[in-house]
Amino acid sequence: MNGSCLCGAVAFTVEDCRPTVTFCHCRMCRAWSGHYWAATRAPLSRIAFQREDGLRWFRSSDHAERGFCGTCGSSLFYRPVGADHIGIAAGSLEGPTGLTPGKHIFCASRGDYYDVPEDCPHVPD
Repeated sequence: MNGSCLCGAVAFTVEDCRPTVTFCHCRMCRAWSGHYWAATRAPLSRIAFQREDGLRWFRSSDHAERGFCGTCGSSLFYRPVGADHIGIAAGSLEGPTGLTPGKHIFCASRGDYYDVPEDCPHVPD
């Protein structure tokens, strides 16, 4: 599956990504994405960059960093420090992706301007 930022300064191919999308409602992910973060995940070894001159990393906490395009500002990746996997913004992937909704996490931290559907899987906070 192919993915990229808005301007193309970051382009990648990913294989063996998780077939579901996780929706994170924590404050950091909401600030990072402008709403809640919707991402799939893949082993680091299964992502290959065709173009990464725009890729920048921001250490957002003691345990994770976030990858974005330094040219257009697209939010692209979430990577726990030392992990062998990477979270990939579902919106950065070219469709059709075949991905399906998975679970919602950190729902208690959701913004006050929207509701999380009750009929979706939730991970307790």
